[in-house]
Amino acid sequence: MRVVSYHLDVTREALTRPFSFKGGAFTEKWLAQLTLEADSGACATGLGGFSVLWSDARVFLAHSEVGGNILMCALVEEAARLLTETQFTTAVARPDTLFAQLVPHVHRYAQALTQNPRVRKTFTLNALVSVDLALWKLYAREMGITSFDELLPLEYRHALSRRHSQVAHIPLISYGVPVHELGSMADAGAFIFKIKIGHPGTEQEMLQKDIARVSEIHRELAGRGTSRTVSGRLLYYLDANGRYRDQRSLMRLLEHADSIGMLDRIVLLEEPFADAAEFDVSSLPVRVAADESIEDIADLGERIDAGYGAIALKPAGKSLSATLELAAAADKRGVPCFVADSACVPALVEWNKNVAARIGPLPELGLGALESNGAHHYRRWPELLAEHPCRGASWIEPRDGVFHLGSDFYGRCGCIFN
Repeated sequence: MRVVSYHLDVTREALTRPFSFKGGAFTEKWLAQLTLEADSGACATGLGGFSVLWSDARVFLAHSEVGGNILMCALVEEAARLLTETQFTTAVARPDTLFAQLVPHVHRYAQALTQNPRVRKTFTLNALVSVDLALWKLYAREMGITSFDELLPLEYRHALSRRHSQVAHIPLISYGVPVHELGSMADAGAFIFKIKIGHPGTEQEMLQKDIARVSEIHRELAGRGTSRTVSGRLLYYLDANGRYRDQRSLMRLLEHADSIGMLDRIVLLEEPFADAAEFDVSSLPVRVAADESIEDIADLGERIDAGYGAIALKPAGKSLSATLELAAAADKRGVPCFVADSACVPALVEWNKNVAARIGPLPELGLGALESNGAHHYRRWPELLAEHPCRGASWIEPRDGVFHLGSDFYGRCGCIFN
């Protein structure tokens, strides 16, 4: 198979309110749509959403919101251009193998474009999600593959061997979400909430704002019950996105959470520190998860050795290729994984869902877990649902706090091949 041409387009989806975290905010999501054509005439389109702030806050703050997205779009163009100049055969070059060959070249291009030799590899991986998914879909068409399980290379199948009938849905609560909306989410069945901490300001200002925020959230939710958890209480998942620079400040936040009866409900604390490699988190009183600080297998091993007890997987944020490799490595170390969103539109959620449906459960939940927040952030969410290739299917949206996955979902693979 040889890629002979490509077509790239971008759409811009408005958000209902600024999406705030990492001390910043963005107001719209740019979606790349990349179509690759093989010499056989087969075509496949990959979709990918740009998350500049999440993937590298320094790049985000150094440019306008539009400018940061344009940089990512340029990386997609460079990767697609390179593909048309490279011959590869499916028998010896799987999509993940080819993608691994592309990334170093495109990352050097990212360093030149941003004029930043330390730009995060996560920035490049996020930009190339549409490229990666287009390659997987084109490979499937060329090889006659019609199921996600068959698509998985053999070395990744053990890590993704489950078939959960239910996957926990985790809504995301960014800085600007009013607390009364959390009550409505709980009424609809949500039983675990992802809360963005790490507010703008100095370390001390951030800490005080975070204390105030978790306090108001807990006041709203503390008295509510659920049948979905062993304790019968709602659970929390805090995401600092690397904003803390001092372990003492983080401990003050956790001590405050303990003082208000919140600490034992925190099942995950994600990416607390700005430089994750500097800190051992094994003494913290909560399960600590790694996300954007993991750029490769070496990073994953370092985080696990430093006490990290969970790994966030992002098929639609770091590419399916990188996700499969990380999931297999975490599985070998016995470290649980969950799937986290990147403000995904419905069609991209299905790639996340296919992974969340097959990885092992989070111990505190007994279920696979998928954070998905598009319904609360996209202005056109109903229209985006209507554009889903399997629109109306019972497994597209969560009910009572979980995605219900049955034979129809697994048989149609979430319509990712449509």
